[in-house]
Amino acid sequence: MSEDKNQNNPFAENEEIKEEIKEEPKEDIKEENIESKEEEFKKELDDINNKYLRLAADFDNYRKRQAQERESLLKYGAEDTLKKIIPVLDTLERAKNSIEKTEDIKTVKESYEICTKQFLEILGKIGLKKIEAKDKPFDPNLMEAVMQTKTNDVEPHTVIAELQAGYQLFDRVLRPTMVNVAVEDDEENKE
Repeated sequence: MSEDKNQNNPFAENEEIKEEIKEEPKEDIKEENIESKEEEFKKELDDINNKYLRLAADFDNYRKRQAQERESLLKYGAEDTLKKIIPVLDTLERAKNSIEKTEDIKTVKESYEICTKQFLEILGKIGLKKIEAKDKPFDPNLMEAVMQTKTNDVEPHTVIAELQAGYQLFDRVLRPTMVNVAVEDDEENKE
C-alpha cells in the first residue's frame, strides 16, 4: 500500500525520510567538544588580537620615526649646502686680509672676481643657476617686466636690460629676473 501512496503523492518519499530521521537517535553533543572548540576559538582570538596590537604598536613607532626624521630634515637640511659654502667664506676672509695690506686696486678686483666665481660655482653644484635674460624674448615665467622702453632698435618684447638678477633652483624659479623690455615706438614709425 505504501507503493500506492508513493504513486499518488510525489512527496511521500520525503515524508518517509523525515520519519526515519525523527526515529534515529541524535548523537549527544559532548560538552568536552564544545569546551575544546571554545578553547580553540579563544586561542585564535587571542592570537589575532596580539597580532593587531603588535601591528598598531609598529605603526605608532613608524609614525614617530617619520616625525623625528621630518623634524631633523627641516632643522639640518641645509647642512650639506652650508658645508659647500664654507670655503667661500675662507676665500672672502683671505681676500679681506690681502685688501688690508695692499693699495693696488687691481689686486682688490682680482680677489673679488675669484670669490664671486668660486661662490657661483658652488651654488651651481647645489642646483642654483642664474636666469639669463638680456637680449632674449621676454618670458613671464622667468622674468618680471618692471620697465618698458620704446625703441625700434630691437624686436618688440625683447629684454634690453637686466635690472636685478633672477635665479632658479633646478627648474623652479626662486626669484624672477627684473627686466626692462623693448616695446615698439609708434612715433618713430610715423616719421
